[in-house]
Amino acid sequence: VAYEIGSLIASMHNANVIHGDLTTSNMMIRNPPSSSSDDTNTTNTTTKEEAEEDWKAQLVLIDFGLAGTIGAKGGVSHEEKAVDLYVLERSFVSTHPGSDDLVSEILRAYKSKCQKSDSVLQRLSQVRLRGRKRECFG
Repeated sequence: VAYEIGSLIASMHNANVIHGDLTTSNMMIRNPPSSSSDDTNTTNTTTKEEAEEDWKAQLVLIDFGLAGTIGAKGGVSHEEKAVDLYVLERSFVSTHPGSDDLVSEILRAYKSKCQKSDSVLQRLSQVRLRGRKRECFG
């Protein structure tokens, strides 16, 4: 699921759309894996575990109230994309303790799927530093 989150954000950023409020509360899985042993939608030779391994999350983002497509210079900047990623990182840290591996997987997918990801991830490092300064000095 983490890889799919990174891929979804990359697709959105490739289309020059900024979400503005990327949190796990603004993500939904359209096709959750079946939790009922009676409803696995599998053949007789396929076990529930095999079906779950083959399952691929279909994610959607919701609440685009803060979204945008035009930055200060007429296009979406790497800074705006980096801030989107930073908000998501902070969301994971605050609501899902111990999720560092998930965030790493999201960023790995983002790097492989997003055009200009190197520039965005470089900018993300700068945004993180500013965020830490703000936390330390108010």
